[in-house]
Amino acid sequence: MRFDILALAALAALAGASTLTPPVLPLIVRNPYLSTWLGNARDAPWENWPMFWTGAHVGFSVMASVPGAGKVYPLLGRPHDSLSRSHDSYNVSYPDYLGATFDASTTNLTYAISNPSSGADPLSLTLSFLSPVTPSSTLRQSIPAAYLTVLVEGSFDIDIYIDVNGEWVSGNRGNKITWELSERDPAEKAREDTEAPIKTWKVKRINEQLLTEISDRSEWGTLHFSAPSDVYHQSGTSALVRKHFSSTGSLRNEIDSDFRPIMDEEPVFAYSKSFKLAQGTAGKSKSTDSVVFTFALVQDPVVQFASARGLTMMRPLWASYFSSADELVSYHYSDFEAASALARNYSDTLGADAFESGSNDYRDIAALSARQVLGATQFSGTPDNPILFLKEISSNGNFQTVDVIFPAFPFFLYTNPKWLAYLLEPLLEHQLSGQYPNDYSMHDIGSHFPNATGHPDGRDEYMPVEECGNMLIMGLALVNAFRYDTEPAFTAATADHHTQEIPASAQWPGLVDRFGIDLPREATAMTGPKAAERWAARSYKLWKQWTGYLVRESLIPHNQLCTDDFAGWLANQTNLALKGIIGIKAMSEIADLVGEADDAAHYKKVSDAYIEKWQEYGISRDKTHAKLAYTWYGSWTTIYNLYADSLLCFHIPEDSRGSASKASGWSGQKPIGGGSKPSTFIPDEVYKMQSDWYHAVLQHYGLPLDSRHLYTKSDWEFFAAAVTSRKTRTEILNSIAVWVNETVTDRPFTDLYDTEGKGGFPGPRFMARPVVGGHFAFLALERACGGKAVDALKFLDEQPRAEIDVNKALLSDMSWGYGREADEEPSMDDL
Repeated sequence: MRFDILALAALAALAGASTLTPPVLPLIVRNPYLSTWLGNARDAPWENWPMFWTGAHVGFSVMASVPGAGKVYPLLGRPHDSLSRSHDSYNVSYPDYLGATFDASTTNLTYAISNPSSGADPLSLTLSFLSPVTPSSTLRQSIPAAYLTVLVEGSFDIDIYIDVNGEWVSGNRGNKITWELSERDPAEKAREDTEAPIKTWKVKRINEQLLTEISDRSEWGTLHFSAPSDVYHQSGTSALVRKHFSSTGSLRNEIDSDFRPIMDEEPVFAYSKSFKLAQGTAGKSKSTDSVVFTFALVQDPVVQFASARGLTMMRPLWASYFSSADELVSYHYSDFEAASALARNYSDTLGADAFESGSNDYRDIAALSARQVLGATQFSGTPDNPILFLKEISSNGNFQTVDVIFPAFPFFLYTNPKWLAYLLEPLLEHQLSGQYPNDYSMHDIGSHFPNATGHPDGRDEYMPVEECGNMLIMGLALVNAFRYDTEPAFTAATADHHTQEIPASAQWPGLVDRFGIDLPREATAMTGPKAAERWAARSYKLWKQWTGYLVRESLIPHNQLCTDDFAGWLANQTNLALKGIIGIKAMSEIADLVGEADDAAHYKKVSDAYIEKWQEYGISRDKTHAKLAYTWYGSWTTIYNLYADSLLCFHIPEDSRGSASKASGWSGQKPIGGGSKPSTFIPDEVYKMQSDWYHAVLQHYGLPLDSRHLYTKSDWEFFAAAVTSRKTRTEILNSIAVWVNETVTDRPFTDLYDTEGKGGFPGPRFMARPVVGGHFAFLALERACGGKAVDALKFLDEQPRAEIDVNKALLSDMSWGYGREADEEPSMDDL
């Protein structure tokens, strides 16, 4: 099957406007184990091997040669390490590297190769890596596979070589692997009109270790590396295979059957493709051609999960649609044009929304974050009960960590709120089944992915206020998405003529159409007040249990961790208390939704009382900033949890909130502090105060987390900036963009970095974490409450910014703070 050249050219042009130059770019990123990145992305791609998200290199190389010219060009990885610099049959040369561009699904690496025989225009070659983000097709998003298109345009012939090694299937280079080449006879294929004849290298460990990792790489599963049937193939020792291609421009169609360890005479699995461009096209001096390769890491099961029915081996979601791995791989290969179109639909919409919300820099940051979020996930369950599992990448590998899902959840609210429901499902199911003994929300459902065995002893990481607040805030945000939010255009997209049907035996009427596109939410009863009520009511026992804990513990949090656990334990944390109080407020709306009027009234009364006390305890005496902790005078903190107040529509005055509260039957809240101004939960003055303070403490590379250190968290920067004035928000965004361009961090987008110096790691080396979903905070807020959430913050742009002397303000607060009876430890007796 020859893919449409115009479609491929459009794909190659997809990412043509990137403005930022991050140190690392995603190449093939689908889940925690299929995760290949371009390190040192500001340099030529042949200077280093591609890497796994940990930084360990991955055997993956691409070369080109020009027939008759005796030159071989490394394009990706270091295959030239296997070659002599000068040889009778070839010389190693280097192309002109024109740079990288990217969008939400695609990374393009573009090269120019000079014409060896004349001064004619050079040949243009693009390696286009597509890991499609397809919110309109959960089926496609669940497929653990990605594409590489090699697109060439020129007037002379060129040969392409590509290989992989066994590092894709094990973290131990001494492990023994096995392989085979599977070829489909075009005459025997089942659906001639839609399926392309392909050949596939299948590589796996000889002795797989189910649900086991070594150095964060999976020790089970099979790599399927596919190409069209007309390319040449060869397996064998890396140096020998690469030298043969370099000498001849082709491969031998031979298979080395000596199964051995990954680096024992390193076996590689290669393809070569010849592009005949010299003859040209009538009327044109240049010809264009392309070839598509696919990479799939097939695992079944994907995790084990302590579900309501006990410890369960969980199959991948795609297994409900396809009867075998071969069927999956064949479908995925032939689906290239449809997957590309759907991914482009999302990328274009995201790009436009992010540009309008912020700038070209924000567009690039959001695009760079999308694949990273989904690269931490595995889709499982069945089409009528999907589950989305998540690994806490790099920081410790916990499974379904609540305070990792929380910073990531703006991505899911913007991209597809149903996916957020799939993320919360295993946490709710596990705790509803009684397998967790504590009365607060658990931190995670397993100490290390892929084993969600729970914590029956209740000794998970201790963040009780943090996780209760997170679950309640996300619960109401999801309910509001079901009730009121407008479905984004890209989730309603279809692939039309681009799309092939999924196998008839695997179709799920009422959930997806015959092309694998999700049916609209209204068609699946996943929208409207009734759907929201059903979802909330099913777990009402947990919502109420966690709220009871917050009523007891959130106003004055005892010594404990918050999500920023690297900063250590601390009592009376101002920002943590705010999260708990907003959680209680959220519960008042959840209770009202499901008809629990007494609970709704009670939790509303409690949250109203607590938020007044919180202002008294947590804000500096001169009213210029929030303190890090109630009794830590002379300190300050970024109160990124203020974002939830706006996201949940609490900052919209009661008399203008429309359906978001009137549908709940509330008549209005009394204004805090009296007066006739329409009531909001947290006063305007708190927003204005923090917006001005953030401007005053902003550093070269961003907004520090608090007064203890100069490091920051990028997810929380976006949460905080989303609820500031437009001017402050732009300043914070611009400083992060400068950091992306200049940071010396050498791993996939870290969320924890120094705001001064070289913008490096501050100690902990966080990398590739899904929390970068928090970078979508602007976009999620703009969709919240029918657009009213952002409108309610316009006052921030209508008032002049206060000029603050930070040192003077902190010293003033310290002078208030010592030796005064009024500043004794806060107490619940104050209520």
